[in-house]
Amino acid sequence: MSIAVTGATGNLGQLVVESLIGRGTAASDIVAVVRNPQKAESLAARGVVVRQADYADASALETALAGVDKLVLISGSEVGSRLAQHTNIIDAAKAAGVGFIAYTSILNAQDTPMKLAAEHKATEDVLTRSGIPFALLRNGWYWENFTNDLAGVIERGALVGAGAEGKIAAAARADYADAAAVVATTGGHEGAVYELGGDERLTYAELAEKISEFAGKPVVYQFVDEQAYEGILEGVGLPAPVAQILADSDAAIAKGALDTESGDLQKLIGRSSTPVAEVLKQA
Repeated sequence: MSIAVTGATGNLGQLVVESLIGRGTAASDIVAVVRNPQKAESLAARGVVVRQADYADASALETALAGVDKLVLISGSEVGSRLAQHTNIIDAAKAAGVGFIAYTSILNAQDTPMKLAAEHKATEDVLTRSGIPFALLRNGWYWENFTNDLAGVIERGALVGAGAEGKIAAAARADYADAAAVVATTGGHEGAVYELGGDERLTYAELAEKISEFAGKPVVYQFVDEQAYEGILEGVGLPAPVAQILADSDAAIAKGALDTESGDLQKLIGRSSTPVAEVLKQA
């Protein structure tokens, strides 16, 4: 059985490939669909089939997916362009005869107030219309989202955000990768919708306490409103549209947009999610 992974050199895609191999999938049965084959040289060296395709090139995507049985469609990172990219991939998968797609969406994609979810919701609709059997992997937040500036948070002694007292049921990126690998390598997932989140459902204040324990020095949560947080993100160099989307997502935490008690992640991977303390240590 041939399994393709889009974005296979990205943070999540690489981990999905690793999890597939770890679960016994032969490297030669894995197709890494990438834009830049040079970034996939380590995968090719292990026997993974590397095929180049830009998400805007429908013909190249169809060629890249030739002979593929199942596809793990990792959502793109270019906000504003993702629906067109995802649609191209889905159309190419249909033309190539792919029999199943596992798509990495976002928690409660059809109902969440988060602006970030709009392209996910639309992609889910495209999948539904495609006629290809699929499963929705509605991923929650990654704990790694909070480690990019971990050293700065510790130095300042403050974790800044607009999430108020909302809980975040985040998990490690590798946990979500394992869930995708399970769905791709086992049967019975057609039509399934998995709301994926971790065991630790933490508020920003509780996350700050975890960071404080890890750092061995006080770290507190500093609440700012959405507009102020957007300004902070722009101030550290993020483009205004990206800052707006991220600030909106952070404010949506207060409304419960990134919280779930579904237990779907744990059922799929057969274990508890990685503790945030471990993620902090790895970072």
